[in-house]
Amino acid sequence: MGLQFAIAAFIFLFPVGTKVFFILNEGIVRLLESSTHGARFLFGRLAIPPGQTSPNGETSLGFFLAFQAFPTIIFFSALVSILYFFNIMQYVIKLFARIFSRLLQISGAESLVAASNVFVGIEASLTVKPYLKNMTRSELCTVLTAGMATVASNVLALYVFTLQDVFPMIACHLLSASLLSAPAAIITSKLLVPETETPETRAVDVEPHYEREKSLFEAIINGSMSGLKMITGIAALLIAVLGLVALVDMIFVGIGDKINAFMSLGIDWSITGLLGYLFYPLTFLLGVPTVDVPIVSEIIAERLVVTEVVAYQDLAAAIAEGVITSKRSIVIATYALCGFSHLASMAIFVGGLAALIPERIKDLSSVAVRSLVAATCACLITACIAGLFFSEKSILLG
Repeated sequence: MGLQFAIAAFIFLFPVGTKVFFILNEGIVRLLESSTHGARFLFGRLAIPPGQTSPNGETSLGFFLAFQAFPTIIFFSALVSILYFFNIMQYVIKLFARIFSRLLQISGAESLVAASNVFVGIEASLTVKPYLKNMTRSELCTVLTAGMATVASNVLALYVFTLQDVFPMIACHLLSASLLSAPAAIITSKLLVPETETPETRAVDVEPHYEREKSLFEAIINGSMSGLKMITGIAALLIAVLGLVALVDMIFVGIGDKINAFMSLGIDWSITGLLGYLFYPLTFLLGVPTVDVPIVSEIIAERLVVTEVVAYQDLAAAIAEGVITSKRSIVIATYALCGFSHLASMAIFVGGLAALIPERIKDLSSVAVRSLVAATCACLITACIAGLFFSEKSILLG
């Protein structure tokens, strides 16, 4: 918690920290602008964001997730692959891993995965591939929790693209949220599955496992293909999950309307509505102003079922339409949503690890739900920290 407080204080209170994040925000926005050139070449006007005009004078046709936001994932995947090729990413990850290992007294493998997840997604588990099969149950829970409590840098670009029009400084906040959630994930995972064994890499600095490409061009190709696979996975999940949720909603709402009419109730019987009631007290405890608690709790709750991509889109729409007006609510919701903690992601992370260590499927299954709960709590802790240090006059609002 002290590490989280230190990071948040540096970002929100100290002018130097604020300037650093201003620079990072500007850098990410410039990178996003670069990433759109390929999409505009391929898709033309479909790739032009709302309110913008191409150099040829063509105007936007509106917002299209597939043509405007998804291509940024391919670009950032290629960029991360280049950073890996030049050993830049490994150096940064090792630096964070040593901080976590020294301060939090966790195993070297856990530290490395937690640090990796600040920058990459499911592939973070590959950095400790040689140690996975001998990990304790507590370590496996930490690996899963760290993956679901943070977001990958390539998908981070998607959220920036979605929110930058209504929240100009969103990039630096998302970056700090992912950074803050790493120690939070360790806290919550150890509370839910405490360490009762002796980890193989306890008090040992572990080197990242990485199969380096033979050339820079090969790294770009592999990175691009990884981004394309991720887009395919996200698209498939959105189509399947949103369709299934709509089906279940139709059944629940149909039954619920009859109950409401019979008992004179006004309950929202949709999945997100019911989960919104569950998250209502938690959202209130985050420090969200009372007037915004109903809508913010529903947006945070829907992330659990329909993924953070849809939740961030709904948050952007609520801000644009003036449904959420409090700056404090916007910041807290942004931090609370910054994580892969949803049912689809749990299946992806457990399935990915199971493919690497099939002999540990039983242990992975036993900690899967706990890791999802831990990841959700980690994101909420991060939102609490942001709300604690946030000021309505903060220049970090842009």
